Amino acid sequence: MRRTLFLLIVGLGGAAILIWLGVWQIQRLAWKEAIIADINTRIAAAPVDLPPTVNAEDDAYLPVAVTGSFDAGEVHVLVSQKDVGAGYRVIAPFALEDGRRIMVDRGFVLTTDKDAPRALGPATVTGNLQWPRETDSFTPEADLKGNIWFARDVPDMAQTLGTDPVLLVARSSTPQPAGISPLPVDTARIPNDHLQYAITWFSLAAIWLGMSLFFLRRRRAPKTES
Repeated sequence: MRRTLFLLIVGLGGAAILIWLGVWQIQRLAWKEAIIADINTRIAAAPVDLPPTVNAEDDAYLPVAVTGSFDAGEVHVLVSQKDVGAGYRVIAPFALEDGRRIMVDRGFVLTTDKDAPRALGPATVTGNLQWPRETDSFTPEADLKGNIWFARDVPDMAQTLGTDPVLLVARSSTPQPAGISPLPVDTARIPNDHLQYAITWFSLAAIWLGMSLFFLRRRRAPKTES
């Protein structure tokens, strides 16, 4: 009897924990979808002038339009595009009319065009401010000699290019430089795997209950004499 009670407690308790984890992931899913919806609304809003003081928390994804001039110097960030292959994001310094210097993510170029000359000088750029978090403990150090970066690290890129730590990801540019395809901010890059996690926890709960029932039935089954 005690053995049966123990199996029952373990079976129901374990299933309850797994079901709770699944419900928690469903709640996280709703939270993440609300965040993504809010970001999408912010991205698609009408562009405004770059604020006099830019804050990474308050101004993330803010749509802005700036007029100024592209200066010499670039940072090349290694990326891969579906159906295209490997290439680089081109990050360039941009001098605003008020004297500030920011960075503009001009877009994607093929590996063969990494060091191709690109138009400098006056331009108007429309896009969204972003401070991407792409670095972690596994991210290789940038190859400064070869100008190959493996993630967009805003503070380090700004120090290298001599700009403010502000990155504008271009949606469009006038004039549009030849050979560069804009890579505008896209919330599809924001991970949202909570539904898969929830399905996993609920599946484990079902398996746990099934195994618990199996052991209980086996425990209660009459023993046959040999």
